[in-house]
Parts: sequence; structure tokens; C-alpha cells
Amino acid sequence: MAISFLSLLLFLSSFFLIPSIFASSSLQNPQYVVDQVDRSINVSRRNLGYLSCGTGNPIDDCWRCDPNWAKHRQRLAHCAIGFGKNAIGGRDGKIYVVTDPGNDDAVNPKPGTLRYAVIRNEPLWIIFARDMVIRLKQELIMNSFKTIDGRGANVHIAGGPCITIQYVTNIIIHGIHIHDCKQGGNAMVRSSPTHYGWRTISDGDGVSIFGGSHIWVDHCSLSNCKDGLIDAIMGSTAITISNNYMTQHDKVMLLGHSDSYVKDKNMQVTIAFNHFGEGLVQRMPRCRHGYFHVVNNDYTHWKMYAIGGSANPTINSQGNRFLAPNYRFSKQVTKHEISPEREWKKWNWRSDGDLMLNGAYFVQSGAKASSNYARASSLSAKSSSLISSIVSSPGALNCRRSYRC
Repeated sequence: MAISFLSLLLFLSSFFLIPSIFASSSLQNPQYVVDQVDRSINVSRRNLGYLSCGTGNPIDDCWRCDPNWAKHRQRLAHCAIGFGKNAIGGRDGKIYVVTDPGNDDAVNPKPGTLRYAVIRNEPLWIIFARDMVIRLKQELIMNSFKTIDGRGANVHIAGGPCITIQYVTNIIIHGIHIHDCKQGGNAMVRSSPTHYGWRTISDGDGVSIFGGSHIWVDHCSLSNCKDGLIDAIMGSTAITISNNYMTQHDKVMLLGHSDSYVKDKNMQVTIAFNHFGEGLVQRMPRCRHGYFHVVNNDYTHWKMYAIGGSANPTINSQGNRFLAPNYRFSKQVTKHEISPEREWKKWNWRSDGDLMLNGAYFVQSGAKASSNYARASSLSAKSSSLISSIVSSPGALNCRRSYRC
């Protein structure tokens, strides 16, 4: 049935007033608030469904509405947002199909394996012939201009060392389950067709970004790794981490090598549309030195804190939903690490339009003027009342060919 223009305006006006209803940082019944927000979003999607198949998530709305996504895979490279928006991965290369999940030879990888593809010099868009679990014997050291695209298959990189992005550029990792990652090293590992070398013991991250740039990690499901789920250090920058589902882990995400490594002052990372879920403890993220835009994420679990940092990082938190744990000493979203209050009070950390539930609170510091957050702003934040729609399907998706994903 058609909806009049006036009715639509009235509906939208009432819908976007929702945040003012729930502005309190301490609520008697936080689950009721979440349920009400979800209900409002569901109503909005029903009423506006004739306008778009979209969710309000700009990445997903860029490609998921296309039933022929499998024929247009490389269009995904045009959908990135944030500081990593220029990561093109293997957009300009050929499609490579992984057919062999085993036979992982770290020095002389076989054609058909994932390792054979990621070390090539030429751009490649890497897809998978079928569902598979890939247990690597050593770190998967990637070469520049590669996309790992798991859409259309249930692909797990698990049970061994995982992904290393070291001193390379233009990497897209999309639609992969990455979990139970272990340390590797004390072995020879190939990083290109013409070079292999001795690797010392690795940290055991899910995705390790070491001096990398123009990196986009999107729609991956990550859990239970030896060190971090996604760590970016040693001058890495131009990174977007989006639409991921992270669970069952302690130190989730480290951004910045150390307090003394000042080259990380140029780091810029966007963290958008992710779900930080069950079993997480801390570091969502833990930042040093650089500029970090934490925007429109759904935080439903943490045991110690959600967002922390040291060495004067600039943290711009916008439009997120923070549901604090019931434990009364873990309500604080933030943790200013190491430094005394007289120092961390100068760090620029702000909360702008965040929805605080179950007593969650964000300790702001530094300047309040928007101009101080220009280098930590990478996209326009949407209202936190829309989180249930924007973050409706994080992690690796179950995409079928010839259907909208």
C-alpha cells in the first residue's frame, strides 16, 4: 500500500527522536530499551522497504542488494569506507580459485592452495571452490594487491598460524572465519615468488598488520587466538575494520606498537559496524599515538573495558551502542592506560551520540571542539538508535549465488 509523503515525514521525524528518549547513562531496565530500539528499527524497515533493500549500512548497501554479486565480485572494492577506503586489493587482477585446503608447504606452495595465491607479485582476487578448513603450518605472509574473498563458501582459517600483512599495501580480507590461531615461526616461509626467509616466533594473531597500509578487513568472524584478533603496529595506517563479529577472546585489538614507537603517530584506523560479542574481555581497541574513529559499533560484552589507550591517541567515538556488563566495577567503557590523570586529561577522547545502556559510561578527556578530531573522522556517523539495523549481520555471511546476500 502506498505511503503518503506527509506520513513518511511524520514517521521519520518520530523515529529519529528515539535517541533523546534513551539519553540517560543509567537505566533501570536496559534490555527493555534495547527491545524498544529493535522494535522501532523493524517498523522503520517495514515502512521504508519499498524505497530500498538496504539496511543503512553503506558498505552492505553497496553490494548485498545485487543478486548477481558472484558475477561482480570485484565491485566490492568500490564499497570500502573510512581510512581504508582506497584499499583496492586484487580489483584489477584475475580471479584465482582455491581448490586445495591442504598441502600447505610454506616454502614451495602448490598451485591451487591459498598460500600459492597470496605470495604472487600480480594483483589477484582470491575465491574458494567449496567449503573448506585451512590449517596453515606457518604464517600466511601476503603480497600486495590481494583480496581474500570467502563469499559463497564456508571458509575457515584455523588451528595454526594465521594471516600476516607485513610491509605490503592494498589488501582486502572479506568473509572468512579466522579462529584458534597459533604461533608459528622458527622456520623458512616464502613471501614472494623470488624470496623466502627465516621467520622468528610469531605472536599468534588472527590478522597481524605490520607496517601495512590501505588495508580493509570486512565481514570476518574472529575468535580465540593466541594473541590479538586484529593487531596493527609499526607504522601501519589507512585501515578500515568493519562488519566483523568478534567473540571469545581476551586482548581483542591492539593499534600501535608501543608507547615509545612514535612512528605510529600517523596511524589512522576506522572501526565501524562491528559487533563486539560474547566472551570478550578488553582492547576493543587499545590505541597508541594515532587517530582512531570508532563509529556505529555494537558493544554487547566486555569484562574489563571496551576502549583503551596510552601515549596520547585521539579517539573519536560516535554513534556506538555500549551495553555494560552487570558487574558494577566494569561499567566504564574507557581505560586511560599507564599515565597519571594529569597527563591523560589532555588526550583527545570524546563520545558523541553514543548510546549508554545498563550504566555504561565513557570518561572523556581533552578538547571538545570538533576541529580537534578532524584527523580522527572518516565518515558520517549514523544515529546510535539504528545500530540494530546497521549491525544486523556482522561476521562472515552465508551468501548463495543468484540471490541477494
